[in-house]
Amino acid sequence: MAPSIRLITLSILFLSPIFSLGFSPESPTDRHILVLVDDLAIKSSHSIFFKTLTDRGFDLDFKLAHDPKLALQRYGQYLYDGLILFAPSVDTHADLGGSLDLSAILDFVDSGHDLILAADTTTSDLIRDIAADCGVDFDEDLGALVIDHTSYAVSKTDSDHTLIVSDDVIDSKVILGEKKLEAPVLFRGIAHSLNPANSLVLKVLSASPSAYSANPKADLSSPPALIGSSISLVSVVQARNNARVLISGSLDLFSNKFFKSPVKKFGSSVEHAKSGNEQFVSELSKWVFHERGHLKAVNVQHQKVGETFEPAMYRITDHLEYSVEIYEWTGKDWKPYIADDVQVQFYMMSPYVLKTLSHDNQGLYSVSFQVPDVYGVFQFKIEYQRVGYTSLSLSKQIPVRPFRHNEYERFIKAAYPYYGGAFSMMTGFFIFGLFFLYHK
Repeated sequence: MAPSIRLITLSILFLSPIFSLGFSPESPTDRHILVLVDDLAIKSSHSIFFKTLTDRGFDLDFKLAHDPKLALQRYGQYLYDGLILFAPSVDTHADLGGSLDLSAILDFVDSGHDLILAADTTTSDLIRDIAADCGVDFDEDLGALVIDHTSYAVSKTDSDHTLIVSDDVIDSKVILGEKKLEAPVLFRGIAHSLNPANSLVLKVLSASPSAYSANPKADLSSPPALIGSSISLVSVVQARNNARVLISGSLDLFSNKFFKSPVKKFGSSVEHAKSGNEQFVSELSKWVFHERGHLKAVNVQHQKVGETFEPAMYRITDHLEYSVEIYEWTGKDWKPYIADDVQVQFYMMSPYVLKTLSHDNQGLYSVSFQVPDVYGVFQFKIEYQRVGYTSLSLSKQIPVRPFRHNEYERFIKAAYPYYGGAFSMMTGFFIFGLFFLYHK
């Protein structure tokens, strides 16, 4: 073997353990995350957020966004499972280093990996394009901030009411956890709206009805483009491949300053010693990195009632049983997933049978039904999609045959009238013959 080939082979063998294999079915929290920043000072100014990740078992790799050696994959394998993009000012050609560009980041998400993206008033076209591809449109006014003259935080330094307070969060325990927010969330940043054509994007933190997006240093010459509750402050996307994306209009949302800051809403007598930012961001990051809301289905089985083996095909009108086990990841282990809305279809071009599965509270779902009186190639199908949970798409093909010639009943009950008609005709003909022959 030539020395150069031997060197390449050894390099691949040495580097192969650090390649990311995406979401691990058995240990989802053992993940390698790339953190891109436009200033290394963010590593210390946002250290509490990063510490919550490392405490949960994540391995963070901090790099400057303009690092010329940047790469998300090598030898066709991705090096990271997730990407945190805290570099709002980074541009496509001028600042982004290495092999990273818009298409590389979107391909990273398309391959099933997760992304956290934060913006601010310096947001570049690259960040806006990434968000737009995810169904989020930032305000086109480059100097605009979210302003609220009624739901702002009381502060000696904030006179333009851009430091706003919001507790209008999505009603989803799987996304934000079981525990209710203990304090409102502080936000200073830019507004975005959701693309109505994209059904995968969800608004997680919304502005109040009195908020609007405008440049606080300029007079309003026309009505703001984004106003009221249509303004989204933080949004999430779960792609069809179950990759998850978090998009925030504020980089300060993740900062130590906002985490530790006391908060008092204008007009309220209640002052919280600490904002709800840390709880909000920590719980949301658990969802983004699949520590919550990730489902898996195993042990899909079907057989005739009373039998234990899976047949190669069914016969019309057979009675069968279908079962599947569904589990949810808790961040540490798998627990049974309990729901009353899991359905299975017996499908050929359209569902001939649609049944809701019953469960035993241990993750086992089952149902029994009769095969329809139609033969062909059918599929057992489960298409389970619920807000906050990874989608389950299960399909198993099975043929259904008609009765063989020797499997029909000797006398079919439905044909009894025809049997009666035939025998009555023979009896009548016999009586008529006797009468015709012997009657004088």
